[in-house]
Amino acid sequence: MPKAKQIGGNALTNLAGVGPAVAAKLARLHVHTISDVLFHLPHRYEDRTAVTELGALLDGHSVVVVGEIEVAQVVFGRRRSLLVKISDGTGFLTLRLFHFSRAQEKSFRRGHWVRCFGAARRGIKGYEMVHPEYRVFPERPVGGLDKTLTPIYPTTEGVSQLLWRKITDQALKQGLPNVSEFLQIEVLPEKLRKSLQEVELSDALLSLHRPNSGIDLAAMAEARSAAHQRLIFEELLAHHFSLRKARELRNNDQAPKLAKPTDLIAQFEAQLPFQLTGAQQRVSEELSVDLDKNIPMMRLVQGDVGSGKTVVAANAMLHAVEAKVQSVLMAPTELLAEQHYATLTAWFTTLGIEVGWLASKTPAAEKRATLEKLASGELLIAVGTHALIQESVSYRQLGFVVIDEQHRFGVDQRLALRDKTPAGVVPHQMVMTATPIPRTLAMSFYADLDVSNIDELPPGRTPVETVVMAADSKRQAVIERVREACKQGKQVYWVCPLIDESEALTAQAATDTERELSEQLFGLNVGLVHGRLKPKEKEAAMSDFRKGQTHLLVATTVIEVGVDVPNASLMVIENAERMGLAQLHQLRGRVGRGSEQSYCILLYQTPLGEHAKQRLKILRETNDGFVIAEQDLAMRGAGELLGTRQTGSLSFKIADIIRDQALLPDLAASATTMSRVCPQNIEPLIQRWVGSREAYVNA
Repeated sequence: MPKAKQIGGNALTNLAGVGPAVAAKLARLHVHTISDVLFHLPHRYEDRTAVTELGALLDGHSVVVVGEIEVAQVVFGRRRSLLVKISDGTGFLTLRLFHFSRAQEKSFRRGHWVRCFGAARRGIKGYEMVHPEYRVFPERPVGGLDKTLTPIYPTTEGVSQLLWRKITDQALKQGLPNVSEFLQIEVLPEKLRKSLQEVELSDALLSLHRPNSGIDLAAMAEARSAAHQRLIFEELLAHHFSLRKARELRNNDQAPKLAKPTDLIAQFEAQLPFQLTGAQQRVSEELSVDLDKNIPMMRLVQGDVGSGKTVVAANAMLHAVEAKVQSVLMAPTELLAEQHYATLTAWFTTLGIEVGWLASKTPAAEKRATLEKLASGELLIAVGTHALIQESVSYRQLGFVVIDEQHRFGVDQRLALRDKTPAGVVPHQMVMTATPIPRTLAMSFYADLDVSNIDELPPGRTPVETVVMAADSKRQAVIERVREACKQGKQVYWVCPLIDESEALTAQAATDTERELSEQLFGLNVGLVHGRLKPKEKEAAMSDFRKGQTHLLVATTVIEVGVDVPNASLMVIENAERMGLAQLHQLRGRVGRGSEQSYCILLYQTPLGEHAKQRLKILRETNDGFVIAEQDLAMRGAGELLGTRQTGSLSFKIADIIRDQALLPDLAASATTMSRVCPQNIEPLIQRWVGSREAYVNA
């Protein structure tokens, strides 16, 4: 259990009600000092400043009510409960308690009054409140209402809202007078300068912890108040500085210098069956410049599905081969890792370069041989999954790491590869993603990375035409279209969200679909691939499809990444309304990899919700992964785009990347200004909002 920090008069244990046990619980929330309490802000508010008449109740609204007890009785239905009926002359309300004592039951006497707070829900017999907060009075209560809105804090087990209010009351008295102001007026963007002048930091904190009853509730709920904006920008700026700090610290590390092997790269590119695009050449050169330095490279290479990121990674790996240091490519799934292994083996074998393979299910003898070669340094390139970072794996000199689909790996996994390098040496790192990061996020929350964009598809590729259809009326017509495509020598994917039928979901199961399509498309070879197949079965199914022996492949989303079959020109996605934009775009990228016009049919179940309708409309209108990423960010949130940066390693107290994205473009300029006018305030600002994030900084 984390220990609470004790910092003189700022120590948490100086607050009444906070002993070592409570302090340890607060430490889970990164609250170690009285100052931390001040910046642990409410995430919503309840209005307990006024009484609502029972005749004016609204369904779902949480309110304070006062009523006279008319009857209290225990009823036995599916669950035993205590029902208390109250009235106030304007209407009636039933209080329902499932958990109650004999003493509680006796306290609800006819003719007494009760004041309670809770959410009113419309039931069959009128409004109810289930387990409200309440207090019983012998007479109608007068006064006693809260003077300010009631804050609700993010919390942890063992720390109640009542305790939070008690702690923050004390922190506001003890710590607020001494809170430090770090942002000077010129640091803020123009749009926020007025807020800084009107709302001092101490006033902003007080109004957020204890907002007055007359405040604009909508502005508070949407974080549009001046106090919110003032602190949101400060927190975003602190996180931006923490990433800059990570970059500065990395610049102190030592990495092996990997000069560009001009002759080897020329041989490699000459034997490729295609020419590199201008974008691939540009990004390859950016990587070459980074690798030719003793500072560890940390570069994010993003490009749409089919843009050719793997060949750029292979090109960069040759720098390590020439320098006789080792490089690895790690992928999140075995299927994707296998695809990379097959591709690199085909490219590098003609150059006399051996490529090793390491996954959890690699046969013991083969794994042992690979481990020995990695430990001795005989094997310079290895491809695999998480198996590459297991304790049993050691490298003689690991100098270059490529991580595909980087958002699927956590900080600890990336650090594990770094720990396998010689003491004092940090490997160069290239992370790839086919889920493009919107520019605003890349600028603000990948400030510790250099970003390269492969924004050009290989010549001859035609955009995939996307069609949206209702499954209940068009499914049979789609099956006939599949038959015609296969008769013309083309291959087809049919994607289902589930492996087996589920009572909880109406999604079509892959196993049932394979059975149905095999019957309806008699004479065609129908294959099946999903995550539960044994590796050999999965590889056999994929191999048959790649060789053209299978006409139609029914699959789960396991084929989202890593499957490259140029002859596949039609994809049908079942229950498309259940999937996110990024995933649908990834799946669609499995077709359109040859010169033939390709099609993607999105089948949906009716009725179609508004959000699903909007997602499918976007997919139908654009094939641009960067446009789709921006739309996905706006609709769904940062989610997978930020990966572990959003959960765990990058958590916010008040800011929200999606809601507050209008502030992101101002961060870089404000950070530069602050570095010039008040550099001494940067570290305290980071400590206030981010705290100590050693693992993140090192990542």
